[in-house]
Amino acid sequence: MRIIRGTLKGKRFATPPGFPSRPTTDFAKEGLFNMLEHMLDLDDIKVLDLCAGTGNISFEFVSRGAQELLAIDSHPRCVQYLKQNLQTLGISAQMQVYKSDCVIYCRNAKNVQYDLIFSDPPYHLGFHEELIATIFEKALLHPDGLLIIEHSKQHDFSKLPQFDACRNFGNVYFSFFKHHS
Repeated sequence: MRIIRGTLKGKRFATPPGFPSRPTTDFAKEGLFNMLEHMLDLDDIKVLDLCAGTGNISFEFVSRGAQELLAIDSHPRCVQYLKQNLQTLGISAQMQVYKSDCVIYCRNAKNVQYDLIFSDPPYHLGFHEELIATIFEKALLHPDGLLIIEHSKQHDFSKLPQFDACRNFGNVYFSFFKHHS
């Protein structure tokens, strides 16, 4: 994995053998961030990365100017790996890492809103819609904010009320959600 653009551009990191998470491909990540740069200003935003795994997406957001990023993952190896890379990259002022189930974190979060929430739950687990509903019920997304869920072709969220669009890059799909007035 590599950081594509920003202050950390060119930094590379590899996951250890048998790592419990799959990183978003560079092709899909580059496509996503090209879209995001045309949709919103990434400088000084507050980001929540749920099911952060390798931190591939988190590190890219911080590199591109995110003011504050909270990475959540439930797997101890992922959390340890994220914390290690956070120190190596010298970005502990902008990024924090917590071990928690992402739905439980969202249910219990209080008095916090994010400009952008990204989630890449394991494709085979079926809690995507519960997570989306919880994020909107708990008002974790700023009224002008954006929620992005990474998923496989088998998931279709177009019937959800907050659904906005879906884009794919190869076999990786990103669904976008926002508040509708």
